[in-house]
Amino acid sequence: QVQLVESGGGLVQAGGSLRLSCAASGRTFSSYTIGWFRQAPGKEREFVGVIHWRGGTTYYADSVKGRFTISRDNAKNTVYLQMNSLKPEDTAVYYCAADRPSTIVPMTESQYDYWGQGTQVTVSS
Repeated sequence: QVQLVESGGGLVQAGGSLRLSCAASGRTFSSYTIGWFRQAPGKEREFVGVIHWRGGTTYYADSVKGRFTISRDNAKNTVYLQMNSLKPEDTAVYYCAADRPSTIVPMTESQYDYWGQGTQVTVSS
């Protein structure tokens, strides 16, 4: 069982930066792949990026590639989402999710087993 808690959301002007954190419970955190998703008002939840448990390989949605970076600190049981050059269209509730160890890199909601409660990010123009 893994419990996830996101933090770091807030209000920022376009062009600014925020760093979200996803803190996890559980002794086997380093074995979980962690993904980030977001859901804007009136829209479906969408994939943002993922950091695989093995080797820390990362993948990103095209909409955030080059602006967002995911990293993890297994000693702190925490994954980070660094968001730079934020745009108003990045406004959403951001969620982190955990997937049990696998060779597959999960990029869809159904592939994840555990979810956090989300943190609001608002980018003003």
